[in-house]
Amino acid sequence: MQKSLSRRLGINFGYITDSGKFGISKLAGLTELAKSGDANLGGPLDAPFSTSVSSSVNALLRFNAGGYTWTGFIDALKSDGLIKVLAEPTLIALSGQEASFLAGGEFPVPVPQGLGTVAIDYKQFGVQLKFTPIVLSDNRININVAPAVSELDFSNAVQFSGFVVPGLTTRQAQTVVELGDGQSFAIAGLLRETARDTMDRYPLLGDIPVLGTLFRSRQFQKNETELVIIVTPHLVKPLDMARQSLPTDYYTEPNDFDFYLLGRMQGTPGPAAAPSKGMTGDLDGDFGHAMPGEE
Repeated sequence: MQKSLSRRLGINFGYITDSGKFGISKLAGLTELAKSGDANLGGPLDAPFSTSVSSSVNALLRFNAGGYTWTGFIDALKSDGLIKVLAEPTLIALSGQEASFLAGGEFPVPVPQGLGTVAIDYKQFGVQLKFTPIVLSDNRININVAPAVSELDFSNAVQFSGFVVPGLTTRQAQTVVELGDGQSFAIAGLLRETARDTMDRYPLLGDIPVLGTLFRSRQFQKNETELVIIVTPHLVKPLDMARQSLPTDYYTEPNDFDFYLLGRMQGTPGPAAAPSKGMTGDLDGDFGHAMPGEE
């Protein structure tokens, strides 16, 4: 689980004459003076200066007085974020043999070679699982397990020879546990909290009590991450395929009438393809893996 809270407030003033020959802008993170052709806030086409507004500005106030244009810019934002990641990989291995699992992908990384050439190496990311089980008895399993969860992080990307190579945000663990059949053990846990407060202010004017707020830009960001990794080994045996059903077993392609007129993504199965009692191909109900012996 990852939670984030962000609050942002910035106020800026811009001043420019109607002729566009003189202008003032404060805290260039919100606005800046630019040539008329490069600016995105209207002004005289023949003026040497106009105002360019940052995309973070979400409100402004503009008025003319005595041949001068005053513009007030406001960047105000409050955002809350919540990310839930739940991965339950299931993998079968022979006692004493290593097994691995990856649900994710690979991204290219340029690697410099001799004579100015560049080779491409691929790095894996996603949900990964490696483990080596050893069955000690009928109800005891020793398991060396190494789970990892990684995702691309473009905020830490680097550029090399025209390539943009993202960083990786990784959470991984490796340990050896001994459990009974079906028992669970939390092998790793992480609680991380970060808070960041950034303030930009105009010299002297930003230090004035109360009125100094008009000459300051402030940003507060807080992130909380909670991570738990749980291992559950099972002793398994081969399944009777005649009793197993897959969600795709009873899929029927829609005909033109079902697809175009009724808007259905699946056709109506005929009597021969209809699932028997207690078996269904729908994904709306219970689905997923089942352990042998479960009814």
